[in-house]
This record gives sequence, structure tokens and C-alpha cells, in this order.
Amino acid sequence: MDDSDGNINRLVRKVIDASKLPPRSRSSDIKPTVAELSSLAYDQGLLPDTLSELIDLVTSPSHLDQASLAALVRNLYPATVVTRHAVIRVLSSLGHGKLKPSLNIQAALLRWLVMVLQLIETPAVLSQAYAVLFNLLDTAAIRSQLCHLLALVTRRKHVKPFRIQALMDLSRKTGNDPSIVGLLRVFKDYYPDIIVGEAHPDSQWQARLEEIQLENHHRSQNQIEKPRDGFRIHKMPKLSQARRVIPTVRTSHATERSVTLEEIENAAVFVGKLEKIELPNQLVAVLADPLLQKLLMLRPSTESRQRIFNWIHTILQDVIDGNTDRETLWDVLLILRDFVIQTLEFPPLLLNFFAQFFQLWDGSGPRDALLQTLAHAPFHEFKELYQHVFGPLETAVLDDAADSQLAILVMYTNLLHHWTALLRADTAIPHHASASVAALVRHANTLCLALLQTEPTLQIESAILDFYEQNCRLITDDALIREMRIELPPALLLYSFLFSNSLTTLSRMCYVLACYKKGFEMAMLTRSRRESSQGFDTLSYDKAYVTLYNGFLMDICNCFWRTRAFSDSDPETQGCMVPRVTTSALTTYVPAVEKTFTLASLFSLSHSPLLCLQSIQSVRQLEEVELERDDSIRVRHAGPVTQSSLVKLASSGGIRLSWQDYRTGVLEHLSSQGYVGINELLTNTMKVLRYSQGSRRSSQGFSSQ
Repeated sequence: MDDSDGNINRLVRKVIDASKLPPRSRSSDIKPTVAELSSLAYDQGLLPDTLSELIDLVTSPSHLDQASLAALVRNLYPATVVTRHAVIRVLSSLGHGKLKPSLNIQAALLRWLVMVLQLIETPAVLSQAYAVLFNLLDTAAIRSQLCHLLALVTRRKHVKPFRIQALMDLSRKTGNDPSIVGLLRVFKDYYPDIIVGEAHPDSQWQARLEEIQLENHHRSQNQIEKPRDGFRIHKMPKLSQARRVIPTVRTSHATERSVTLEEIENAAVFVGKLEKIELPNQLVAVLADPLLQKLLMLRPSTESRQRIFNWIHTILQDVIDGNTDRETLWDVLLILRDFVIQTLEFPPLLLNFFAQFFQLWDGSGPRDALLQTLAHAPFHEFKELYQHVFGPLETAVLDDAADSQLAILVMYTNLLHHWTALLRADTAIPHHASASVAALVRHANTLCLALLQTEPTLQIESAILDFYEQNCRLITDDALIREMRIELPPALLLYSFLFSNSLTTLSRMCYVLACYKKGFEMAMLTRSRRESSQGFDTLSYDKAYVTLYNGFLMDICNCFWRTRAFSDSDPETQGCMVPRVTTSALTTYVPAVEKTFTLASLFSLSHSPLLCLQSIQSVRQLEEVELERDDSIRVRHAGPVTQSSLVKLASSGGIRLSWQDYRTGVLEHLSSQGYVGINELLTNTMKVLRYSQGSRRSSQGFSSQ
């Protein structure tokens, strides 16, 4: 609780305590306190508990004067939601009786209910109290406010013959009171918004409420918020200009047998009456209402889609023509972003809009909304998309800073995820599928290299690996693996990750290469089948490409398994791309520092800066297990482990452990700690490891040993 909330609670307690005493018995005048409390409530709104306390105060008998009570009611600005308890407390205070508040206070409370209607946590409470409210219409002092509230609450189930008759009789008695006549018209058409719409008895009060709601929303961005009910129409306060442009769900052409979205209260009712639901007047309300989105997804219609797209085209054309102010522009784009994400439907006209918009855009504003929208772009040829959309976007966004480069990379990662989902769901793979994905990966390769050079941090490494892991999901999919060509990451990128200072980065990089190995093996198998049946293969890999990939594997095996780091003696190895002059200098330098070390051994499982701790921990665990079985072990290994040190350890009273079992144990220990990539890569590459772990799979020509 912050200081401002504490001040409000202190003032509430003071007012409540004063309300229990007659004015002459109080030690001080309570009106300044009421004024201060009202001011704070106006400035920041009231949390649910505080709001309930004040409602209990104004609806219960007390010694507060009417002016103070009225001031409190005028400033009941909810900062979040209005609870069911608060609404019931207001409803129970209505009517005649000594314990009831004055009719002026009752009228003010009814006006308050009208203005906070969309913030009520459980709107059904008003429907449940419909009979109580209707029976109070004889009270002239609150009749106007009651009619307004009833008009907003009325649904088909509330329209009964006896109520229609009662309203007609009351209309005659009151000389056609406009509020009664308005409620009668609502009864005739069943829907309140036709007559009453969204008007509020106090526009300034409503405007201040919207400001408080928006400010509180911003304050609670880092908190876990209660999810919206997706099976109920939401008419939240319109906190932006665009929200005012997009209409709310409103149905006026309903029949006795049809059902409107406004009547749906839960998933069961929605499913049970799906075929009878009448479409609302303005289908463009689908952009902001999740229930209407569900209806149009389950009952698709070409005519409905066209109506929506026509509206979107009109509003976007205003943007291109310069007829929309900047605030409205971004509000519209944010709403379109939400619509695309929630429905996974990308209107074709959006691509045309972005192609024109990016020619004019300077890159300022909430760019994330655009990037998140474009991450759901349809699966077209990437070269064409880049020429007309992504290229101009990068020109506007990229500014040689890591943040902008990272934002673009995240967009491409999400785009690849979206395309993967589309390809998995598609029964016929587009002819350009492999070429488009390959083009996207090649473009991202360049972006990843630039990003790693701009800001070589762990966050950047993680984002880059996110992209390649997403690519792995595509090329290892059982249904797509035969259709997708594997595009390797740049060698500079892989070797940078190989010598990263993060074990997580190293493990993830190895896992990506292991996935590529499976993809290559399947491609080779597919090629042999195609060549035997068709005599050609559209996804074949030339020898140089395969040699390049095998070189990556062999370099990694040389570092971690063979104790031959940076070796280039094998034709396929690349010596981790370290210049030979540098390798020779380091080979001479290392023994000068420590006679027992060699350059080739410094990156082994035992000596690698990233793996040495995990390696010795695996030995410690074996020693602990052995001690529980046999307390005759007198010596522990000091580390780091070498082949000769294991022989000396066994002869001096330590555990007996072979060099092969030690290294296999380290890999298994790494996997148990969540670093599965290294074990996955070495196991699928080294024949000796596959055999030792019981694997019977053939390597299909991609083993580095």
C-alpha cells in the first residue's frame, strides 16, 4: 500500500468515526476532512475495499449532514472494479423507510450505478434485482434515474406483459413522463442502447472516471491482472480516441426466436445458442470484442468479412491521406494488433497499408504494435514481403542500436513461429515454402551477426538462439522435414557461441546443431528414395555444404571429447576458424604458464571454463554414492580429471572409474542439470557414445568419427 492509499484509509476511518457522533459531540468539524477525502478520491480513485466502506457509510443511518453525504457520493470514483457487495448495498438502500438514506442520496447513488455499470465485477447482480428496481418506479424522486438504469439492464427475459401494462398505466398517470416513455420503447425493442445509448447523466464525471481507470491500469501493468471473461460482451470505458471510433456491440434487429450477443453470459449459453445468435449492427465491433470474435470464427461469412475489411480500409486510408491525428493513428493500430493476435486473422489489405505507411513513417511511436502485428503476416514469398514491407520497415526502425535490431529479430522469430503453425495446419504445402523459409533464415543470419557484434550480451545470445530453436521446430517436424531445406547459421556465430561465457548458450547452440543433424539425416534418406523413384531431388545438399556442417560437429567433438581443440588435421575440420598463426602462438604459450596444460586440452570436459565445475560435480556425486556403499574410500579426486589422474586415484584408494565412464557420466550430469544440448550433439555424432549408451541408429554418413 502506498502513502496515498494510506491517507485515504486514514481519512475514511476518521469520517466513519465522526458519523457515529452528533455534530455537537465531535471535537472538530468533519467537513474539511470530507472535502480532503473527496479530493483524494477524485485524484486517484478508490480501491474496492475503501469504496465498499464509503458506500456502507452513505447508505446507513448516520449523523453526517446531507451535504457531506452528497459530496462523498459525487466522488465515488472506482480505481478498479465495483464489487458485488457494493452494488447489493446500494440496491438494498433504495425505497422508503426510516433506515433508508434520503431520496436525494438514493437518486445520486442510482446515477452512480449508471456511470459505473461497465465496471461492475458481476453485472448479473442488477439483472437479479430487476424486480426490486422495477417496483420502485412509483417513487417520483428517483424515477428518472431508475428508468435509465432499467433501460440499460433490460433484456428479453425481463419484458413481461404485466410490466408493460404497469408502465403504460404509470405513463398515463404521470402525463407521459419522458423517462417512462423511453423505458417503454426499450421494452418494445428489448434493447436499451437503441434509446439510451451510452449517454451518462454527468459527462464530466464520466470523463474523470475514465482518466482514473487509465491511470490505475498503468500503475498495475507489472501486476497479475484478472483475465477478461471472453464469453460476455464488454463495454469498458473508452480510454482512447480510437475506442470511441470503434462501436460497441449493439443489436437492434432481433426477433422473438433470435438471441443477441448482449444476452450471452457464459460459455454454455454461447454454445447452446450459437446458431440463433443475431449479428450486431456494426460488425466492426469485432476488433475490440472477444465474444463477437468467437462468433465470427465459428460462423464465418464472406459478407461479414467484407463488411469488416471495408471499414478497416476506410480508417486506414484516412491515415495514408493524413486525415487522422497521431494519437488516433496509434490507437487504431493497437486495436488492429489485438485483433490480429486474438483471431490469428491478418486482413490482406493490412499488407498494402503497411507498404504505403512505411514509406512515410519515421520510426517514432510505439513500434512494438507494428512488429507484433507483422509477426502474424500471411505466408507469402519472403523476397516479395521484404521488398514491399519488411525492407521499408527496417529502414524506418533500424538505427544502429541493439534495441532496434533486437526488436526486428524478435519479430522474425515470431513470424517464423506463425509460419510454422500455418504449414502444420495446411494440407498442401505451398510450392514456395522451402524457398521462403530459407530466405527468411538467411536474412536473419545477417541480422544475428550484426546484433552480436553490436551488443554481445547474454540477452542477445538468448534472443538469437530463440530464432534458431524456432527454425529447428520447423525442420524437424515429421510432416515438414521432407519439404524444408536446412539453412545453417553463420560459422562466425556458431564459433562465438562455442566460446561463450554462458553454459546455457553453449548447450542451446549444441542442441540446435543436433536438430540440424536429424534434419540432414532425414533429407539424405529422402534424397535416396527420390533418386531411386524420380531421378532428382529438389532439396539435395552439395558436398561442400555437408562438409561445412560436418566441420562444425568435428570442431566441437575435438574440443570436448577428443582433446584436440583447434586441430585442422582432418580435411573437414575448420580449427574453430582460429588463424594458424594464433594457434601456434597459443600452443607455445600455454605450457609456459603451466607445464601440465596443453592448448588442445584446455577446452575438454575437465578443463573447459564452462564445463569444469559440472565435470568435477559429477565425480563428487559418484564418490558420495560409493561412500554410502563402502566407507573404504580414503581419497577424493582433487580435479581436474584426466585419464592418468583416474588411474592414480584408483591405486591410491579412491573410486575406480574408467576414462570413458567418466566422460559419459559428465554428459549425463549435464543433461540432469538441464544442459541437454551437449550430450545430445555428442551422442548423435560420436559412434562410440551411441554404442556405449545402447543406441542402434545409423549415422547416415554424418558421423564425425
